[in-house]
Amino acid sequence: MSYRAIYTYAWDLAEAGVNEAISGFKTLGLDTVTFAASYHAGKFLRPHGRAGKVYFPEDGTVYFKPDMSRYGAIKPLPNKEFGHGEVISALCQRPLKVNAWMVLLHNTLLGTQYPEATTANAFGDRYVYSLCPSHPEARAYAVGLVRDVTQSYPVTGVSLESPGFAPYAHGFHHEFALNQPNRWLDQQLGLCFCDHCIAGAAKAGIDAKPLKARVAKDISDYLASEIDFPADMAEAFWLADTRTDGELGAFLAWRCDVVTSLVAEIRDRARKDASVAIIPSVSRPTGGSWYEGSDLAALANAAGIIEACFYEPSPARIRADLFDIKRRLRGKGELRGIVRPAWPDLNNKADLLAAVSALGAGDVAGLAFYNWGHLRMANVGWIADALNAFGGKP
Repeated sequence: MSYRAIYTYAWDLAEAGVNEAISGFKTLGLDTVTFAASYHAGKFLRPHGRAGKVYFPEDGTVYFKPDMSRYGAIKPLPNKEFGHGEVISALCQRPLKVNAWMVLLHNTLLGTQYPEATTANAFGDRYVYSLCPSHPEARAYAVGLVRDVTQSYPVTGVSLESPGFAPYAHGFHHEFALNQPNRWLDQQLGLCFCDHCIAGAAKAGIDAKPLKARVAKDISDYLASEIDFPADMAEAFWLADTRTDGELGAFLAWRCDVVTSLVAEIRDRARKDASVAIIPSVSRPTGGSWYEGSDLAALANAAGIIEACFYEPSPARIRADLFDIKRRLRGKGELRGIVRPAWPDLNNKADLLAAVSALGAGDVAGLAFYNWGHLRMANVGWIADALNAFGGKP
């Protein structure tokens, strides 16, 4: 199925008018609207906004009318302004295909209400922005979201963001520390040792309790010292830990099994003719997604599609990322790509055309542009030529 998509938000579509927006998208050669049906908080600059230029979305809500019978203890909260389903329903009545973009486990609102279902570090500190994929109710919520939107609306598919373990540094409101960040510290702090992770690891033959104690001691010793790891050294130290600490290596591999099994369950419960694409990581490059529990080949097998964020500042870096992703997929599943035709990535039209041409030549099956409301209209105008460079209009 052709996928030439634009990522969008309900507030931008509602302000512009769905008919007007769709007409513009068709003119560009797009055939799909990837609509944020479940989303988190933000502070967004809107270059072509009419009513205002800065928007603060309501945190952790859904932009469709949910059927609460499809959920367990954790239920979605409809957005106060757009949670009645009128925008997504209007989209589904227009000639372009509608693909639902679902943020699954990154949800501060629900994490605050259900802290027992969130990730917990080696000290027991809860990260309320991250529902844990090991927790049964968090998993039921994620499955319910996709089942609900695919069975309630005639969307052609879903693109699923945050199906796994969120990293420590992930844009929580006003994150602050008077310690220099580094990858070793962030990765240690990002490991989840909640009761469900410890119990699940034990079933897989991994004793995570001494690992939890060791991680807590290592972090405490580091924070009690006067040492700041330089970035390149911290990277090497973390890599060494993953290779020389057998329990840590096994624990990280088990986390991939947790996320893959969740995605397989989602695929099983979604409407059968709806496509399921996984956005595997918040990390750049995509190869770093393993830390979040995203085994690219396994997820491609489970869902069918990987939709990778090629958020890089040059065509050369995008070509390198593509080469690496295909190497990891080993021919499994379908690969789609997302690009940002603007700062901080592809800052000019020539770079955008070179990047998407490389993606098309590299057998990337579908292409999406992020994000209509964030882009200046001049940048939006590049999309038509970019689609031609990618492989022509569908």
